Amino acid sequence: METAKSIPLSGEFELFERMAEHEQVVFCNDPSTGLRAIIAIHNTTVGPALGGCRMHPYRSVEEALEDALRLSKGMSYKCAAAGVDFGGGKAVIIGDPKSDKSPELFRAFGQFINSLGGRFYTGTDMGTTMEDFIHASKETHYIVGLPVAYGGGGDSSVPTAAGVLYGIKATNQSLFGKPDLGGRTYAIQGLGKVGSKVAIGLLEEGAHLYVTDISHESLRIIEELASTTSGTVKVVGSEDIYSQEADVFVPCALGGIINDQTIEQFQVKAIAGSANNQLLNETHGRRLQQKGILYAPDYIINSGGLIQVADELYGINHARVLAKTRHIYDAILEVYEMAIKNGISTMEAANMMCDKRIENKRNRNGFFTTAMKPKWAFRK
Repeated sequence: METAKSIPLSGEFELFERMAEHEQVVFCNDPSTGLRAIIAIHNTTVGPALGGCRMHPYRSVEEALEDALRLSKGMSYKCAAAGVDFGGGKAVIIGDPKSDKSPELFRAFGQFINSLGGRFYTGTDMGTTMEDFIHASKETHYIVGLPVAYGGGGDSSVPTAAGVLYGIKATNQSLFGKPDLGGRTYAIQGLGKVGSKVAIGLLEEGAHLYVTDISHESLRIIEELASTTSGTVKVVGSEDIYSQEADVFVPCALGGIINDQTIEQFQVKAIAGSANNQLLNETHGRRLQQKGILYAPDYIINSGGLIQVADELYGINHARVLAKTRHIYDAILEVYEMAIKNGISTMEAANMMCDKRIENKRNRNGFFTTAMKPKWAFRK
């Protein structure tokens, strides 16, 4: 009989190699509702894992797993950068959000979340809504980002947009010696929930915008709003947005948009926006550095929404959330200074900063009084 040590590393064991950086990966299957989901918990050194749940018609289980692993690791860094006492996790549901959703599916998903006993908190992400998680919350307490009427903090795009504006101010401070938003030019890609709020905030300060979006209605609304401010708006094509001569490119739509093709087109001094996973891979962060383009790491500048859902577990307080969101300005400046000091890209500096914060908190989480413990500390 073969012992465990003598068993060769077959294809099945390669899965464990892929999960080597992660604490736990859970595959969820409920045939009665059609639920097929993956929950990835990257690191709980600082506290329970926290991360959204996205629903997408992945072409394979491999693709879904890769997304869950990549995104959950990103959440560990995002939580560390935001200074919240949570680790990184992510959930993905395999399915078309337009046709495969049902209340029963999300209740089944809620049961799987509950089975983890508080190791993972989740809420909305791409392809899911707050309403979906109203159903999930009937099966578990470990849901964040619910509507206000259901005890949640409500629309997280408000602090996310506020954080992006603070990040742009920090970028302007680094580039021009002052944080003022007005009088500068910005190329904004995407006018969704966050992008539209960022655009409005910039226009109110007298900024000049190039904008693009797949929604003609969103473009029309921004153009009309511009007429009531001292700022200006010019609509450009989706492919033309990369080559605009602006001070800052503000990506607020898809990920992977900083790649070999777009880097050659950029004529900006900096990139600072809300989109997740903006770099196709981290080598593109070094390419931006070589080209002299300052990059605000996405998981820091877009962390306002995370700050809100994490803070929600201490009790709803919007003033406290906005106060914490202001620290994004300081975090972005810290990354820029670290990158210059060490001669590395800003993405490498951000990762270095977050690794250090996680290590520093390894033996310190829990040193708070019972009166100050967040709600998650009491949940069983």
